Amino acid sequence: MSELESKLAIKVENITKIYKLYDKPIDRLKESLSPGKKEYHKDFYALNELSFHVEKGQTVGIIGTNGSGKSTILKIITGVLTPTTGQVEVNGKISALLELGAGFNMDYTGIENIYMNGTMMGYSKKEMDEKLQDILEFAEIGDFVYQPVKTYSSGMFVRLAFALAINVEPEILIVDEALSVGDVFFQSKCYRRMEEIRQRGTTILMVTHDMGSIIKYCDKVVLLNKGNFVAEGSAGHMVDLYKKILAGQMESLDAELAEEKDGAAGNNGRTDLEMTDFSADASLMKTKLTINANRTEYGDGRAEIYDLGLFDGRGNLTNLLIKGEMFTIRECIRFHADIETPIFTYTIKDKKGTDLTGTNTMFEGTDIRPVKSGDEYQVEFTQKMTLQGGEYLLSMSCTGFEHGEHVVYHRLYDVANLTVISNKNTVGIYDMESQVKAVKR
Repeated sequence: MSELESKLAIKVENITKIYKLYDKPIDRLKESLSPGKKEYHKDFYALNELSFHVEKGQTVGIIGTNGSGKSTILKIITGVLTPTTGQVEVNGKISALLELGAGFNMDYTGIENIYMNGTMMGYSKKEMDEKLQDILEFAEIGDFVYQPVKTYSSGMFVRLAFALAINVEPEILIVDEALSVGDVFFQSKCYRRMEEIRQRGTTILMVTHDMGSIIKYCDKVVLLNKGNFVAEGSAGHMVDLYKKILAGQMESLDAELAEEKDGAAGNNGRTDLEMTDFSADASLMKTKLTINANRTEYGDGRAEIYDLGLFDGRGNLTNLLIKGEMFTIRECIRFHADIETPIFTYTIKDKKGTDLTGTNTMFEGTDIRPVKSGDEYQVEFTQKMTLQGGEYLLSMSCTGFEHGEHVVYHRLYDVANLTVISNKNTVGIYDMESQVKAVKR
């Protein structure tokens, strides 16, 4: 065994999962009885030669659109499904929290399911007796634990399932969207416990549509699309690539991945539009700001954000803002085609890539329709700076919806930095601006 392999908790190698799809149920029988082995099915590749690895102690996320194969690979890793080809190696005791119902007998009581799952994981009855109280206290479902789980609500079910998975001291914890169920208080408790076991060195493999959790917790992220491996890397970068998939910018995505593979990161994957020249005209606002030379930008070219500005409460053009003061984000957009209803947006992220705040003209009820080729618009967003002192990143875009599909005309990721100066930071990412009153009684 090599040094790398000894560090691996999970090794996924060339996994393919094919399902046979039949137009009619009778076709399955026809195929089985066909003397000439005539095929009546179509092959559907839920996964296509997928390979990646997870090191011991890592927290790895798997992201992708619905139908990309995320849950399928988790089921293969946990042994619920068998791959068509390829192999998975697991080094450690797995505790898996898949979709509701997986691993539970619906006719058994909660207590019976706890002991049954403990036995399946290799624990003795005595060991489960010692863990039982912690499981019940975490689940907080009271006497329902003595009732058949088929009588549980989805919230009660996930409480018990997560309490079991998290309290059996797993070496590898696998979580599939389970934390989207339950009230906010229980979700918060689950994330705190996940953070505790992560700090203790437990390997975590998670699937979620919550990009904030992906960025906050994951050391590495694997991006899938329609059963195919797209890329793996840092959480912030993979989330940005995922947003390109959501926006249908596949050509731009492919070009960026090709350039990264070739080591040509000069313009950070920008191919479908020429990189906007942010220094050509000294009269533009952006020439007086600190602009990110390695920004990511893409779009179909029908609109162009050709200038932008950041103004503090005194009207100064600056990247430096004071906490508690009003400030304005200004975007200048030029249209190269007729567009029915464009939407202008901005987002502020932290250095890890977590979206902290943002809005757009649709949310704010400011419809701009329609626009003609050659039109130019200036859009301003004015608000109070309540973020804590620190460094942030500004993104902006011009998008829209056409025939029910989201379309990106021009998007600038992390185009400029925001430095917030504060003489009073509170807890968290922003200030609630509390009014404090203390009276001696």
